[in-house]
Amino acid sequence: MTERIVVVGAALLDGGRLLAARRSAPPDLAGRWELPGGKVEPGERPEAALVRELREELGVDAEPVERIPGEWPLRDPYVLQVWTARLRPGSAAPAPLEDHDELRWLAPAEIWDVPWLDQDVPAVRETLTRLTAGRTR
Repeated sequence: MTERIVVVGAALLDGGRLLAARRSAPPDLAGRWELPGGKVEPGERPEAALVRELREELGVDAEPVERIPGEWPLRDPYVLQVWTARLRPGSAAPAPLEDHDELRWLAPAEIWDVPWLDQDVPAVRETLTRLTAGRTR
């Protein structure tokens, strides 16, 4: 049995809006939108990976808040886990530094205005449910 590899995604929230990132690579994902994040390295805690990935991909200083319940399969052996996160005071504004060419802050009514990657849709749906119910911290 192959050991699963966790990919962390950030439901980065600010003022009731969710940050979406448009993929620029690889070609089969380009133009689709995702929650930013990436692979957890061996020996790394998922929360630490989330902070590191947001710094590398977006140039921000962020902190995880809480894990969104659930885990979503990606291509084998990867699974997606999502945390809500927020920018730390004094952080730079997010910028598309790696693997993205555009970022958008989406209000709850705008969440489905972008074509999300199929594998991110369940996590985005759960995040939206929590956001509209006021269950995000």
